[in-house]
Amino acid sequence: MPTPSPLTENSPPLRIPELTCPFPSEVNPYVEEVDRDTLAWLAASGMIDGADNLARYGAARYGWLGARTYPYAVRELCQIVTDWCVWLFAFDDAFCESDRSAAEIARALPLFVSVIDDLDDGDPVGNVFARSLLEIKTRIAAAGNGDQLDRWRSMTKDYLFAQVWEAANREHDVVPSFDDYIVMRRRTGAMLTVFALIDVAAGAYLTPDEWRHPGVRAITEHANDVVVWDNDLISYAKERSGPNINNNLVSVLCRHKGCSTQEAMDLIGVMRNEAVAGMVALRPRLDALGSPGVAAYVKGLERWISGSVDYSLTSSRYVMALSG
Repeated sequence: MPTPSPLTENSPPLRIPELTCPFPSEVNPYVEEVDRDTLAWLAASGMIDGADNLARYGAARYGWLGARTYPYAVRELCQIVTDWCVWLFAFDDAFCESDRSAAEIARALPLFVSVIDDLDDGDPVGNVFARSLLEIKTRIAAAGNGDQLDRWRSMTKDYLFAQVWEAANREHDVVPSFDDYIVMRRRTGAMLTVFALIDVAAGAYLTPDEWRHPGVRAITEHANDVVVWDNDLISYAKERSGPNINNNLVSVLCRHKGCSTQEAMDLIGVMRNEAVAGMVALRPRLDALGSPGVAAYVKGLERWISGSVDYSLTSSRYVMALSG
């Protein structure tokens, strides 16, 4: 079977396709305060061991991710969504970009599900990731309503359970099929958990019926695909020597479509541009609904596209790998 092209000293450098974005790029005016306080929250959480690791997170300036992807949020709400993004990065580094087995992650799930569904603020939780998750949930509950909290709960549980599938691929050296990968990447990427907070951050309620609207579901799927495929492109250099390389669309296309590494990257560029075009095409249909919640949600998805591209191409989390 074709596998990703080996990269040697004489190999030409990989070229990431242009990540076109027709959506405006904005930055939340509270970016510096959010960046400072997110790092302080992370340091106090206990999720990161050692001064060097904490410094690495500080250098990544995750406050700029929250500020670029939620530029419309007031100070408190931008802090919540940014802290949630950083929880996801810390969890990803500890559980998903590691050699943890599928069984080990599966055995950890009951605690996280209990935190999401059953535990209340102040209940004792020993695990630092679970304790921080409970604190985030408490803040989301205070900022939003029951429907918004339940949406975030559901998407977060989907994300956590999908990590078992991803870990099983690592453990057994499986490159998933193209169809399986597309379905599961929409869950392993955690984007639905952050999209679920767009209307909370915007202060414009998206009702359950609107969340289930076919047009909303379709534009959500397109936006999800764009962000996670862009991430696969940008992070490939970072991941290519790591345990999670099989869980990357570049590797999937190389294995199952017979592509070289560069051909796979170019194909992903075409795919993500088609998904962006799909978002643009859906906008008039959704505007016609005349719903402030839907309008704010669509704007939030668009800012996630522009914001994630702008952040990823300037963040030390990815730029150091791209230049290495």
